[in-house]
Parts: sequence; structure tokens; C-alpha cells
Amino acid sequence: MLSDLFSTDPDWTQTIIRLILGVVFFAHGAQKLLGQRLPGSLGGPGLKSTIGMMHQHLGLPVPLAFLAVAVEFLGGLGLIVGLLSRVAAVGIAVVMLAAVIMVHGRNGLFLNWFGDRKGHGYEYHLLAIALAAAIVVRGSGAASLDRLFFN
Repeated sequence: MLSDLFSTDPDWTQTIIRLILGVVFFAHGAQKLLGQRLPGSLGGPGLKSTIGMMHQHLGLPVPLAFLAVAVEFLGGLGLIVGLLSRVAAVGIAVVMLAAVIMVHGRNGLFLNWFGDRKGHGYEYHLLAIALAAAIVVRGSGAASLDRLFFN
């Protein structure tokens, strides 16, 4: 059972999928966790503001808001290095599904590219869920700590 969690094929496509998803979520998580301590345009609201917004505007309990930030930051980091990638991918998929259900589902499919309506749709979230599903099913890929340590 544990070996199934870490097993992966030496597939470079999986490595690319994992790295791209990891970088995107690590960056989003860093904005939420570290905020203005990040250089230049990378800065974000920070942990206190993020959790406050998630709690006040979305009604998310503070521990779940913190967990969502941790999943993005630590899950992204785990995907970048390829450690516990299936676990990280499940966490990211759950966070994205929650974002669709709680926020973006009411705004339709498409992102608000032109700023002509309120809110963004969920197309980005669907893509992230699909990439996460590929990692859950196929593993970390060729260049991963999962493969190095457990295969």
C-alpha cells in the first residue's frame, strides 16, 4: 500500500506536469503566507489578511483557511521536489474544488479576461484539478524524490 503511494514511472511528461503545477501553487501559497516579504510584484496579502478574508467573506473556519494556505504552499513545494506528490496533488485538487463550489462556480466557466463583469469563472481551477488528477493516477515522474527514494 505505501509503495503504491510513492511508485512512479520514469515519465518526463509527468515531471513537467508536476513541476508546472508545483511552481504555480507554491507561488500562490507564498503570496498568501509571506505576503509583502516577497520581492516586487510577487508580494501578496500575507497570512493574517488571507485568513481574515477567507473567514469573513467565505465563512471558512480559521483552521480550514490556514489549511488551504498550507496546502498551496507546502503542496506546491512537495510537487516541485517530487516528494509525496500524490498527497500534494490530492490536497490541491480539494482546494480547487472548494474554490469552485464556494466562490467561482457562480461566475461561469471563463476567467474575466477583460474586466467587464464581476468575478472570475472556474476554467483555471478545472485545469489545476486535471493536472492534479494526472499526478494522483500516474505519480511524480522521472525526476522526483518519490522515484529516487522509493523505486
